[in-house]
Amino acid sequence: MIHHIPSTGSTNEDMLALARDGAPEGSWLRAGTQSGGRGRQGRQWVSPPGNLYASTLVRRMSGDPPAPSLAMVAAVALDALLQGWLSTDRLVIKWPNDLLADGAKISGILLEGTGDAVVVGIGVNLAHHPDLPDRPATSLAVLGLSAPDPADFAQDLAASFAAWLARWRNEGLGVVLARWQARAHPPGSALRVNAPEGVLEGLYEGLESDGALRLKSADGRVHVVHAGDVFLL
Repeated sequence: MIHHIPSTGSTNEDMLALARDGAPEGSWLRAGTQSGGRGRQGRQWVSPPGNLYASTLVRRMSGDPPAPSLAMVAAVALDALLQGWLSTDRLVIKWPNDLLADGAKISGILLEGTGDAVVVGIGVNLAHHPDLPDRPATSLAVLGLSAPDPADFAQDLAASFAAWLARWRNEGLGVVLARWQARAHPPGSALRVNAPEGVLEGLYEGLESDGALRLKSADGRVHVVHAGDVFLL
């Protein structure tokens, strides 16, 4: 079941509070607008009505793959859903979890945790898109498509996420990484990464077994990146 509220500060903050109160795995919360939505590294997530702003809850179990890989679960689940609107060649997953449509950002995913709970926040530009200072953005409406009702979209996303979560848990991370790599920028793509240790540039060389990015720099060194902002060059 997806609980809807007209407006809130942040669906992730609300879901974190629900998690601390014992909410079960599979809980979903969707807001019509957010006044304090945020993306990765504390950036503001602009939240006008008509887009999807939702968070769900995963309870970590013994034997689960690493929790950060849930971002990739969300990415492949969202990619599978958006293929109902856009052809596969127009969609690309960018490490670790952004989805690009015609080369522009159409969604964002943010993981946050408390105790054994991981909150997965997902924002999708259905009817509107922000003007971002460092990268292009888009929406289904800008791409000439009829924007779906956020409530209907959330129901379909919940089903897609549940299916990929089950595969992640029962078949292992490898099946998710295989799908992710099949839908991502191809090997050899030129990337720039704003990583905690500084700016790195190089060619995409696939993923480590835990989902970390492999980046080959011009000097032949292969850098393993676990966190950072990635830009396709």
